[in-house]
Amino acid sequence: MVNKGLLETDILPNVSQPARYTGHELNARVGDHIGAEATMLLAFPDVYEVGMSYIGFKILYDIVNSNQAWAAERAFAPWPDMEAQMRAHGVPLYSLETYTSARDFDLMGFTLQYELTYSNVLCMLELAGIPARADERGEGDPIVIAGGPCASNPEPMAPFFDLVVVGDGEEAIADIMRATAQGKRDGASRADIVSRLAEIAGVYSPSLANRVERRVVADLDSAEYPRKFVVPFLEAVHDRVALEVMRGCSRGCRFCQAGMIYRPVRERGTANLCELAEALVRSSGYEELSLLSLSSADYTQVKELMSKLASKYGPEGIAVSLPSLRVDSFSIALARDAEKSRRTGLTFAPEAGTQRMRDIINKGVTEDDLMSAAADAFESGWDQIKLYFMIGLPFETFEDIDGIASLSRQVLELGRKVAKARGKARRAGVNVSVSSFVPKPHTPFQWFAQNSREQLEHKQLYLKERMRVRGLSVSFHDVRASHLEAAFARGDRRLAPVIQRAVQLGCRFDGWSEQFKPGLWHQAFADLDLDPSMWANAEYGLDDPLPWDHINMGVSREFLVREAQRAARGVTTPDCREASCSGCGACSGDVRVRLAGEFAASSRQGGGRA
Repeated sequence: MVNKGLLETDILPNVSQPARYTGHELNARVGDHIGAEATMLLAFPDVYEVGMSYIGFKILYDIVNSNQAWAAERAFAPWPDMEAQMRAHGVPLYSLETYTSARDFDLMGFTLQYELTYSNVLCMLELAGIPARADERGEGDPIVIAGGPCASNPEPMAPFFDLVVVGDGEEAIADIMRATAQGKRDGASRADIVSRLAEIAGVYSPSLANRVERRVVADLDSAEYPRKFVVPFLEAVHDRVALEVMRGCSRGCRFCQAGMIYRPVRERGTANLCELAEALVRSSGYEELSLLSLSSADYTQVKELMSKLASKYGPEGIAVSLPSLRVDSFSIALARDAEKSRRTGLTFAPEAGTQRMRDIINKGVTEDDLMSAAADAFESGWDQIKLYFMIGLPFETFEDIDGIASLSRQVLELGRKVAKARGKARRAGVNVSVSSFVPKPHTPFQWFAQNSREQLEHKQLYLKERMRVRGLSVSFHDVRASHLEAAFARGDRRLAPVIQRAVQLGCRFDGWSEQFKPGLWHQAFADLDLDPSMWANAEYGLDDPLPWDHINMGVSREFLVREAQRAARGVTTPDCREASCSGCGACSGDVRVRLAGEFAASSRQGGGRA
């Protein structure tokens, strides 16, 4: 146990945001850690406010603690000031619930949500006193496991994990806890328990480099979901009740990893969602209820659900929000009904500036769609709109970049006209956010190279010159960070010593602009005689082996090849929910598209949609 008195008197008064490290929030689960048959420290390699916003973390925490024989506690990456204090006072990484040292847990489970958190994983292991490399651990060390979207290519971090869970975690984590408890009862060694866990479906063993198929929750409506969220002392990034209405997306944007690896679409029924909403609102005290998914307006019963939730919670001052909107008038109507008291801003993601480019990426959005949605938004009272675009996409030309500037100016001019016609004193504004394309595994664009840093920097300057219009603001993502992200996304095990060296040099929180140290990363690569361009700027042939080929995320390689070829021809692929099956391979056996409207019918008829 960590000395709580030392924390309270000598450490926490000397750090920013001390509430990140105290625990004991409303609904935190403080059980009998000592008497539990199996224990897990859920470790999120980013700050408390970010980790407390991640719904997957909350789901796993609830599942483990719902079983009285198990215990799950939480730890987050300490900010550099807290890390310095912990090192100075000899305080190890500890859990928020019971201040237990990370080394005293049976399992330590890291969420790999974003490639630029990799340095934090190693920092947390070091603070815990756990050897970074799996082959250096022995009896007395926790079994270190990873999961999350970056597990779709675990290779850059593979030497640091005993095991990696691929796919949905709800059923896998229960299997892992059960097998760990049984192994302890049998008196099994640490190595034997690791071997037993490696036999669980969806678990990848880096030491074996086995082929693995992702775990999928076939019926999301019957899957476990928390009825209480831990309510943070600090304002989290997403400080609200998050209600996951569905998982997966079938729109098929060719750059989007989430849209591929979470297929097929599986929805929760409205009755279940209303019950969950009631439990979560009453147990948390939040004043906002957010419908969470990759594209919440695509939820098939969204109008019915929004109507029920708004009529129930609106009179109580509880807002219902849709954080992810399509670029269409239907979404605007939903947002208008949901957020009658707020008009702070809306976000649309056309992604590309020309129709040619939007067809290549299979965005399924036209200029008319955007202008119509923007007009509806301005006329409905919004005076600020945010647009998301991407540069560096495959087959991009400078005409496509010109299109970003042209489309942004058109939206701004439309807003000004509407404001003038309505006699509004406040002028319309358009904020444009431009990111750099990062090729991700298991997408149709996984074979395409990222533009070089020089190319991306030139394109940013080119676009910036064309966006110098009053009322139009533009921000760009750091090209150096995007370059590193691409290297990690497409990398192999040669990157592991680079990451370890970067941590030794002082790299932390690389996803935070004020903490990112590109010079130290450059040194780390140079020390190992490597260059991130070896992976970020590699152009693969469609038949070439890829570092992540042994990880099956459900969507077939054949489908991804077809989509890459269709992209080259500028041919779109329709949403399979609105047209025929696209043959992506994600549906197999019980794993299939499950829509909310089916649940009532299937309960009456004894069957569901094939």
